[in-house]
Amino acid sequence: MMYSQYFGLSEPPFSIAPDPRFLYMSDQHREALAHLLYGIGSNGGFVLLTGEVGTGKTTVTRCLLEQLPESTDVAYVLNPKYTVEELLETICDELAISVEREGLGIKEYVDAINGHLIENHRRNRNTVLIIDEAQNLSVDVLETIRLLTNLETNTKKLLQIILVGQPELSDLLEQQALRQLNQRITARYHLRALHQDEIQSYLNHRLAVAGVDCPLFQPGSIKRLYKLTKGIPRLINIICDRALLGAYVQRESTVKAEVLGKAAGEVLGDSKDDHSNSWLRVPVMAVVSLIVIGVIFVGSFFTSPQLKAWVSSTELIQPPSSEVLNSQSASLEDEQSASAVITPEDEKFGSVPLNQKSDIPDLVNEDIEADDKLHEVRAAPVIKEGDTAVVAQSQPPESVDKIAITNPANWAWENKSEAELSEVLAYQHLFSLWGIEFQPKEDPAVCTFAESNGLSCYFQVRSLSELASLNHPAVLKLLNAVGVPFYVTLVEINGEYADLYIAESKRRVALKDLKLWSTGNITLLWRKPQNYRHPLLPGAQGDLITWLDQQLAVVQGRNPRTPSPEIYDEALVWQVKKFQSSFGLMADGVVGPKTAMQLAAVTSQSIPKLRE
Repeated sequence: MMYSQYFGLSEPPFSIAPDPRFLYMSDQHREALAHLLYGIGSNGGFVLLTGEVGTGKTTVTRCLLEQLPESTDVAYVLNPKYTVEELLETICDELAISVEREGLGIKEYVDAINGHLIENHRRNRNTVLIIDEAQNLSVDVLETIRLLTNLETNTKKLLQIILVGQPELSDLLEQQALRQLNQRITARYHLRALHQDEIQSYLNHRLAVAGVDCPLFQPGSIKRLYKLTKGIPRLINIICDRALLGAYVQRESTVKAEVLGKAAGEVLGDSKDDHSNSWLRVPVMAVVSLIVIGVIFVGSFFTSPQLKAWVSSTELIQPPSSEVLNSQSASLEDEQSASAVITPEDEKFGSVPLNQKSDIPDLVNEDIEADDKLHEVRAAPVIKEGDTAVVAQSQPPESVDKIAITNPANWAWENKSEAELSEVLAYQHLFSLWGIEFQPKEDPAVCTFAESNGLSCYFQVRSLSELASLNHPAVLKLLNAVGVPFYVTLVEINGEYADLYIAESKRRVALKDLKLWSTGNITLLWRKPQNYRHPLLPGAQGDLITWLDQQLAVVQGRNPRTPSPEIYDEALVWQVKKFQSSFGLMADGVVGPKTAMQLAAVTSQSIPKLRE
């Protein structure tokens, strides 16, 4: 799936294939599995599992198969629209029963199956028949299946049968002709949809199995998802898969409610969702082509250096890989801290009448003195620096280490294109902090380039405070007072101030201003430990355990354990939890990217840091 690398996923998390690894064990799914295991273990005849379409019946059944002992032979019938003879022939195929097919009738097939069951019993092997979509069975076929359970010893049935189907199966079994079969059902369970408060855990579970240990769906999208799906897992998977594609195309780091609504409209055909701007109806390559054409056209209006930077930045806007997404999400919080360019004329972009507040929904609270901020932008004298104009503060600025303090709200450009150049420069500077030269024209996919140089992108940073705790420089995306986005590189935090690089110039801003004008998207680079693929869970084994013990030994000022531990045991889990707690991380003992980054920031002298 094209968005997997973009979000750092090892595989698509919302496939509708019944993969047992992705089964979210809600209370009712756990009960359903327990009923199946009980029915098989009780030596009864029939076990019944019903549920609405898409509630996870088949996945629970596949999970059951993984828990059956090796001494169990299983016949799994997926397409029950058979005649009696066809079903019996299928059972023989599944159990590897050798029979002469030509001229065989029902009796010969039943005799062959019974003979196999007796032989299995003699060898202490169990035999289980699972029939999915059993609501499609005819009465004659069901009655034949019942006859197969007649073979028994004094203590057990030689064939256990699991019927899995939609609610109509229960109605079918209530028929008078099937009353004998209905009476032989020893365990029943009806699987219902997920509750609303289970949706978040369901999504987190599937994302974690796919390699991402942080939420990608915003709270508003969770509520809308439940409203659209009523908790049906299959619908959740289909919509979430499409929503991640939409967030990928729009270069978002998380799925917002409006993106999820568009995804649902594409999947469900809901006319209430607005599809006029649907990112799913436009082929991705067509979008790329339009961008390239636009670059060529606009390029003729720039000077040579501007054209080079603009082409580089538009390459970053291609339907992004994980590298691009991560870089963009990181830059979202930093765009408000970039340096400012503005023109004094009222007609030019960036100038707002004094009596008009800037329209920045969800970013500026109504009680903020927006008029005063805009007045400061307009009234400030303009200082020329080469071909750009930088706003000078009308009041003598405070200084920290002789660097003037500025406000991202006041940074602006004559046109949007010039602001977009900041993205390329921000990533170039971030790579330079790691000693790497980044040329966007040659390697437009940021994260792919990072991986080829031993680094990885990470964009699931929820706040500037969390970024400060991780102690890694990052690209942020900011907005100015008139809503123009731009990118900066956060390189240092010094007390209540932050140092940023914007368009190759250094600016210092107050952290409170940086938070105010940040859009919330942050991208940082980090160096994974060798052989790190997924979050390290308690009980895991491998070379990473030795690395973890060595890192903790440096933190604690002790010698590594001898011999090196081979299992992530309770002693190491306790030490990791203590470390996580001391740095404000979730103390769950899971060594995910944030814990690994924090360990590196504490123990390594060779990585760039926001503060020593």
